[in-house]
Amino acid sequence: MSDPEFDSVADQYDTELDKALSVSGESKDYFARCRVNWLAACLRKLHFEPRTAVDYGCGTGDTCGVLRSTLQLQSVIGVDVSPRSLELARERNEDEACKFLSFADYRPSADLDLGYCNGVFHHIAPSERAAAVAYIYRTLRPGGLFAFWENNAWSPATRYVMARCSFDKEAVPVSPAEAKKLLRANGFEILRTDFLFFFPSLLRPMRFLEPYLSRVPLGAQYLVMCRKPR
Repeated sequence: MSDPEFDSVADQYDTELDKALSVSGESKDYFARCRVNWLAACLRKLHFEPRTAVDYGCGTGDTCGVLRSTLQLQSVIGVDVSPRSLELARERNEDEACKFLSFADYRPSADLDLGYCNGVFHHIAPSERAAAVAYIYRTLRPGGLFAFWENNAWSPATRYVMARCSFDKEAVPVSPAEAKKLLRANGFEILRTDFLFFFPSLLRPMRFLEPYLSRVPLGAQYLVMCRKPR
């Protein structure tokens, strides 16, 4: 999407996304919390304690606060292409440790511990994805980690939800294999790949199985955890 397209959906983003996700019985906030909680568990296993992070494609900024509180970060920088989304993020987030900047205003300086993005790359033209990964790479210090979350194109449930979402209709999904190839080609070391969100709200009692299914490539979303070499 270009800037005007993102700006045109910014004010309706939450409503449209929750409408598309309603078939799962959950809201976008549920998925945001689960993603960050899963990430926190991964970081503990890696004995990695980030103090700073960048949320690439932060949109209206909701996840920045979740990242900061859950991971006990000192600061989070949210960057996005949409001026209207950034304006809303600043209005909604009162935490001074969360900053929201355009790509023009934030210049990577290889000093952040953690990179995070969710559902961003399927909106980026395939020809521009390498540049986006390179940008994130430049934000991280040597040894820094990048949590790359995307919608799983192999999941029928995901494809159905994306078809219901007005701003996902022209999206080009990124498969897990494509994501790992893209990240490796731009300097990252792949540490792990996890799949999450197998069960809708109606099957909530079965969600205790999710950790055991995380290698099964049918979850609605996936995480590629990777590292900038030291």
